[in-house]
Amino acid sequence: MKRMVVGELEKIVGKERMSTKTADLYVYGFDASIHHVTPDAVVKPANAQEVSEIVKLANRTRTPIVPRGAGTAMCGHTVPVKGGIIIDMTYMNKIKVISVEDLYCIVEPGVIYDKLNAELGKRGFWFPATPGSGEACTIGGMVATNASGMRAIKYGATRDYVLGLEVVLPTGEIIHTGTRTLKNSSGYQLDRLMVGSEGTLGVITEITMRYTVKPKASGMTVAAFNSLKDAGQCVSNIIAKPLLPSAIELMDSVCIKAVNKCMNIGLPDCEALCMIEVDGHPLAVDEEMATVEDICRKSGAVSTEKSRDKKRIDEWTFARKAIMPSLSRYGEKFVSVALADDMSVPISKIPQAVVAFQDIAKKHGVVIGTYGHSADGNLHTKMLVEPYSKESWRAGEKAVGEIFDKVLELGGTVTGEHGVSITKAPYMKIERADSIGAMKAIKKALDPKNIMNPGKMFDWDGSIIYKLRYPAFLDEECAPSSEASQPSNGKQ
Repeated sequence: MKRMVVGELEKIVGKERMSTKTADLYVYGFDASIHHVTPDAVVKPANAQEVSEIVKLANRTRTPIVPRGAGTAMCGHTVPVKGGIIIDMTYMNKIKVISVEDLYCIVEPGVIYDKLNAELGKRGFWFPATPGSGEACTIGGMVATNASGMRAIKYGATRDYVLGLEVVLPTGEIIHTGTRTLKNSSGYQLDRLMVGSEGTLGVITEITMRYTVKPKASGMTVAAFNSLKDAGQCVSNIIAKPLLPSAIELMDSVCIKAVNKCMNIGLPDCEALCMIEVDGHPLAVDEEMATVEDICRKSGAVSTEKSRDKKRIDEWTFARKAIMPSLSRYGEKFVSVALADDMSVPISKIPQAVVAFQDIAKKHGVVIGTYGHSADGNLHTKMLVEPYSKESWRAGEKAVGEIFDKVLELGGTVTGEHGVSITKAPYMKIERADSIGAMKAIKKALDPKNIMNPGKMFDWDGSIIYKLRYPAFLDEECAPSSEASQPSNGKQ
């Protein structure tokens, strides 16, 4: 990057809020994905006007820019594959307005999810998207990826709560989309376009969003199964009752063993668990918990435990959230990585999906932990690989392609909540083949110089095993097995 650009950045934000130090740049080359690329500079704007000036500079000099929140993204969203400037949005962290009587709030993008809910909770409200990284992730990052979590079956995803946005376009122009009202049919819904755009169309500098009333009570039932297929069928049976839970979390035996080994929690020793949460009026919660327990038993559960005690529910929820770190201690040689992760299938297809994932893992000699927000069909498959072994990574990559083959065959999507960026790009291009041209046209119209998070989503070409943060391919740009990244279902 040119020295002139660095000098201009210093003028915009000051020396104390920008850096080109090697150590700082190295850290900002990571997010929660498997990838790492070092940027050329990091800046920390404090307001939309500073963001605008940074973007104008980048546009004028054709310098890539990548907006970044807390760095909790799983697919390389904030990894600067083309170098350039990381725009750290965490300095913009004010909750500006909470209007209880109008059911909206206005926040800056750096506000942390849990902190917003702490403020809303004082007033009897909440933003129920419930991402797994809620203690760290930012609202801006959630909007950029259309994040959600375990309660999406009942409460929806981030897009369902965004009323309006302030966005800095790739030209540096500041625009305002949407409204503060709960209903809006005024022109193109540009806020919906920006939600899930992953920093490729603009920089979000303010969010107007709605929220909802916190439920008066909640309860959870934990059901143990000796068959993963039975557990998957139980999920479908609950929804078809009909009964709308606030969450159903699924864990297979790999995840159960890992959590018990690492956290010493004492989950039932079985092939699969379902954790079913219901919420609402206390009387309704009791009635629905009884119905859930009955469905679980009829679906083949070998044991059930239910509770409305918050402490007990928190213990179960902690066990579920402990899966990711626990899997890396499943075996001495393994680390848990996000490769085939975050797909969604129709709810009725969950039994077929989870069994297929197990078969694919056995075929390629890899270990896969399957879990997820099964109430809405959103599954996670964490792959365990040997970080120093190229063969282990390649076997994992082959398994990924076949897993997404199956997901698409079942009528699913390659990503339910984490987004595309790098790790899902080859598979998204297959899934969305007939709309890629339209996406590219939108991108070109708004960002003709391609400065906004370039090289991601439909512009990604090649293997997902690229610029790893792990040591297996330090001597290579990427693994020479990019063919394995492509699903083999004949839809290319």
